[in-house]
Amino acid sequence: MQLAAIDIGTNSIHMIVVRVRADFSFEVVDREKDMVRLGAGGLDGRALTPEAMHAALQVLSKFKRLADSRQVEHIIAAATSAVREAENGGEFLKAIVEQTGIRAHVISGTEEARLIHLAAVYGLGLSGETAVAVDIGGGSVEITRGAGSTIESGRSFKLGVIRLTERFVHSDPISARDERKMVRHIESELGEYLKQLARAGFNRVVGTSGTILSLGAVAATEQAGATTTSLRNRRIPAKYLHRVRKLLTSIDLEKRLQVPGLDPRRGDLAVAGAILIDTILRRLGADHITLCDLSLREGLILDYIARHRKEIAQADRYPDVRRRSVIELAERCKYSPEHSQQIAKLALALFDRTRGIHGLTDREREWLEYAALLHDTGVHISYEKHHRHSYYLIKHGDLRGFEPNEIELIALVARYHRRAVPNVHHEGYGDMSKKRRRIVRALAAMLRLAETLDRSHAQTITGLEFHDRRDNAVLRVRTSSDAELELWAASRHAGPLERILGKPLRIEVSREIRAEQSDEASRTPWHAVRRGGDRRGKKDAPAQPAGDAANRHKAPRAHHRMELVASRHGNDQRRKHDDLADAQNVQPAARHRLRR
Repeated sequence: MQLAAIDIGTNSIHMIVVRVRADFSFEVVDREKDMVRLGAGGLDGRALTPEAMHAALQVLSKFKRLADSRQVEHIIAAATSAVREAENGGEFLKAIVEQTGIRAHVISGTEEARLIHLAAVYGLGLSGETAVAVDIGGGSVEITRGAGSTIESGRSFKLGVIRLTERFVHSDPISARDERKMVRHIESELGEYLKQLARAGFNRVVGTSGTILSLGAVAATEQAGATTTSLRNRRIPAKYLHRVRKLLTSIDLEKRLQVPGLDPRRGDLAVAGAILIDTILRRLGADHITLCDLSLREGLILDYIARHRKEIAQADRYPDVRRRSVIELAERCKYSPEHSQQIAKLALALFDRTRGIHGLTDREREWLEYAALLHDTGVHISYEKHHRHSYYLIKHGDLRGFEPNEIELIALVARYHRRAVPNVHHEGYGDMSKKRRRIVRALAAMLRLAETLDRSHAQTITGLEFHDRRDNAVLRVRTSSDAELELWAASRHAGPLERILGKPLRIEVSREIRAEQSDEASRTPWHAVRRGGDRRGKKDAPAQPAGDAANRHKAPRAHHRMELVASRHGNDQRRKHDDLADAQNVQPAARHRLRR
């Protein structure tokens, strides 16, 4: 399974694409980021600027195309402080859905801290160590403490680098007075919390986020005496980050852009970032900080995996996202797998054996199969009108890998497996093109007949053959046991398929049954039939009940064949209405006829 996680941050928008392994670990197969400064000028309850929103939407559109090209099955997108605080944050989230199809959700500062901690622990492989994780973003800083993935404390503070820069950096380089004011503000916000963490103790401090990694790269370059690109899990002495702070606060932007290791895109924000991380480390009394290149986006992936282990485990069983999505919806709705799979098998057999008449393709065949698997999902809500409930659940069931018009068609086919036949006044169907309506009618007719052929939910039909003749069509079904209910139901619901075929449908049934009779034989509703051997000898065989189950162990076998002739027009008017009697409403089966 491939997933994508998007972090819509105050400073940057990041996306990773990962492949989830069978052991529920993951590997990053692609990543992308863009610094759009979404929160610039829009923090502390102010509105996001039109320019920032436009830039962010362009980036998210690009990310969506990349995710699609990677055949990502699900995109997890989270927005942080910029959107969380903006007065027009909701409008921005709505624009994201409309323009990209990505459904992002806003997470709280506490949730953001928890997810970052999960990522840091996973990235460093910390199982028993107690770690303090620090993440510096554009609008906030998250600080957590925990042993392994168990978080004992975690908080988010409105001290991001964009926020601090806009409030305290008024000259370039920053004045000593403004630097002192920034430090006092940081300590007033963080001091007591950091003191608690220091008293509680920890084994190491872990730093995540682009700001810390960029400052860490400068410190590592000074430490090693040369530019280094290897930052993952690197331990940086706190004294080197203090030196970085001294350097960056003493030079202007032009010179900062020339500092080895510093990301040029962060040149204007690096001053606030250096002051912030240096102050945090001093207050914690930490000697080192370990750099971690995993952050919120990886935390989103880990959290998703933890909550969807069953779904991910199914990825090996159903590699195709469309099929897996259908099975997941069916299972959520507590479907009957034996019955639904039997209906799918019979419906596909009807489709394959009538290809020469309906002329549909494998794409429509796939739609029919999925409609068959989902046709009874509506029973999860209520048996009454469950065909309509199925339509609703399929439409709103979050099926992945399908286009909206495909989902609509599948839902309609499932909706017409019983009761009403397609009508232009029905929701969804009336808005379709004539070509799509014809597809719905054909597939629904096959599904409806297939449903009747397992009316008892006993899977008694083992196979079928179809023969197209001049004046009629013959459907020959094989049964493993009593199929009286299926035969009766099929005769009542064959009309829609007859209209697709353009001729009456004759149903012939062959069943391998025992010749020995029980005393119930005289009560069978069927006419007597002849054995093949007796037919040749011109002798009548004794009547055999359709549902005989007595004395079967050592009795000789005989093949019997019954035939039902379904009227092409008899029930047309009745089928026009939505309250058409279902097959469970027993009525005299006057149209059944047996071949002697």
